[in-house]
Amino acid sequence: MDSVPVNWDALDSLVIDFAKSERLLFPDDPSSSPPASPPLSPCSSSASSSYRSRRLIRQIRRCIEVGEVDAAVDLLRLHVPALLDDRRILFWLQKQKFIELLRSGTARDRDSAIQCLRVDLAPRALDAYPEAYEEFKHLLLALIFDKDDQSSPVAYEWSERRRSDLAGLLSSILRAHLHAYDPIFSLTLRYLISIHKVFCCRQGVSSPILDLTERLLLEDRDPHATPQDTVYEAPPFDEVDIQAIAHAVELTRQGAIDSLRMAKGDLFHAFQNELCRMKLDLSILDKLVHEYCIYRGIVDGVSHSPPASDQENNSSRDCSSSNIECISSKFSDGETSVGNADAEGVPESHADSTSIGEIRFACEVVDNNENCSTSDVTYQDTSCRRSWSSRNYATGQKRRKKWRGRVEEQEYAASASLPEIPTQEISHGQPVGYLEDTVEEDQVSKHLSESMKNVENKYDIILEMRELTYKGMTAKVVKEINAIDRDFFIQNPNLLFQLKQFEFLSLVNSGDQENALIVARTHLAPLASKNEELLKPLKETLTCLLKPCEDVLTKAVPLPILATSLQVAMGWKLGIQEPQLMKIVRATLSTHSEWFKLQMCKDRFEQFLKIDQLKAIEHRFFSHSSAKASADDTNGSSQMSIYSNSKIQEDGSSPQVSPGENVCDENAILKVMEFLALPRADAIHLLMQYNGNADTVIQHIFS
Repeated sequence: MDSVPVNWDALDSLVIDFAKSERLLFPDDPSSSPPASPPLSPCSSSASSSYRSRRLIRQIRRCIEVGEVDAAVDLLRLHVPALLDDRRILFWLQKQKFIELLRSGTARDRDSAIQCLRVDLAPRALDAYPEAYEEFKHLLLALIFDKDDQSSPVAYEWSERRRSDLAGLLSSILRAHLHAYDPIFSLTLRYLISIHKVFCCRQGVSSPILDLTERLLLEDRDPHATPQDTVYEAPPFDEVDIQAIAHAVELTRQGAIDSLRMAKGDLFHAFQNELCRMKLDLSILDKLVHEYCIYRGIVDGVSHSPPASDQENNSSRDCSSSNIECISSKFSDGETSVGNADAEGVPESHADSTSIGEIRFACEVVDNNENCSTSDVTYQDTSCRRSWSSRNYATGQKRRKKWRGRVEEQEYAASASLPEIPTQEISHGQPVGYLEDTVEEDQVSKHLSESMKNVENKYDIILEMRELTYKGMTAKVVKEINAIDRDFFIQNPNLLFQLKQFEFLSLVNSGDQENALIVARTHLAPLASKNEELLKPLKETLTCLLKPCEDVLTKAVPLPILATSLQVAMGWKLGIQEPQLMKIVRATLSTHSEWFKLQMCKDRFEQFLKIDQLKAIEHRFFSHSSAKASADDTNGSSQMSIYSNSKIQEDGSSPQVSPGENVCDENAILKVMEFLALPRADAIHLLMQYNGNADTVIQHIFS
């Protein structure tokens, strides 16, 4: 699961869209914006409206969860009055109001509860829906059974679970009514993780991201919303759509039909409604996104030292400008819990503490050796900063976004009775990833000096190397990294080979075969002689000399993948672990591909959720003259998908069939799926055993 290529540019786009949609970023400084801004586009207006609707839904949910039913009704009456025309919703809300009045325990509220029974509940119980009157009579038992009696017949009505279920049901109805769907990234993550869990469970595979997925995607879902006019005649929907949504989000056939009715037959609206029912822990998701954005250079923010509340085998490093001392300790090389990622905020400025990795890195920038003397502090400090400044031609001091965090303002206060709901604090946390203690204690005292606290951010340097690689300037990347750390490519020979391979192919592509051969003799050949696994790719690379007219750059590792691989390797070298979001996406995309190979079909929703873009690996064609000009072009991609085809096994084991390959008649597959309530793969396997005859399969099963 860790070797699946991912289009990280596509993930960047999804994450940025999510952060903007959820207002997790501070808006750009108006003073730096052009004086005349264009009018709000319909797309951005729609996004703003969706955000406001989602916040309204969250506000109503919280009101019900804390027992403030009148506040929820006031919000509905003010912002969504049409929803109160649904007699079912009013009846549910009045039932909960009756319970909340009794829960308070005062004589006055008890009288108000009885008045609520007479004036509101009793009349509505007659025509709200067929079961309403029986529910009304059952609710009367709450007058005589205590709320703490867990064995009473109305224990559920008294429970906190009842509040949560009602809040979730109203949220589902409001989402469908307002089309207030979560951002695509949030939906994609829910979908991929749900498939990952099912795949690992059914195939008996151990998940490498189990701890993360269990905390991120909760088991509970919001109750299923059904339309008011539910009927039981044959649905006017295509069976393909019914089966598609039923198996995509694990619904019964009737549940899929109700979902389509709720969405007025729109498959993708129904799909979004069902995905939004899955509960994500937003606090964990925000931290994952924040960590990823920092790592990818999207937002400002840097971790200079681990939080004080880290694991037992971790300890802090305090390097003060007035008294240079560093407590050396061995850092854990295990993953840190996402829940602690923002435990202690770090201001978005250069901290006074400097890690060992940063110090060693800075010294090598100055003089390319391990000597970091403290005798000439001013000279070294100036040299380090001047060295970085002179090399900062790639990033161009690109301005990054500021992280704001999730802030829920009280925008929808409709009445004085609206409870004060605490907002989350704005978090300026740091990404997960701690430094390994790779320097001996005697070297620590040698390398520590006051001048090092002003060393430029190591993230910026790594991001510059990534951007240079992305632009195809691989020769410059190798030169810069060798100046920074002479041991880096000794420890990462595959990366050096891939960088030099691209340089070789670029020269061949431009017709400069003489210099290409020099690169091959000087770099590729020695690497292959020391690493036997590189011999085969070297031979394949050299064959490009025979085809000078073809686009030989397609033989190289795609630059986005190479750039990200370099970033990850440099990060580990300097103690920055790969963001956990990258691990989640890589693992879930792998199981998504495997799952649909088992299902023997293409995913109906992968284009809608941008999953196809995450799997699309771009091959860029660079020449030395056009590298920079084409660096920002992100259009055009070719999907890399490898499927294994094999013949049907005689023992009935699962055959590997390419998605989209019609092994059986589609109508026969749907017929077996519908009558036997089977997954698509199982239906196909049965049909294969009976020559594709659906009637024979059904007759055999029921005989």
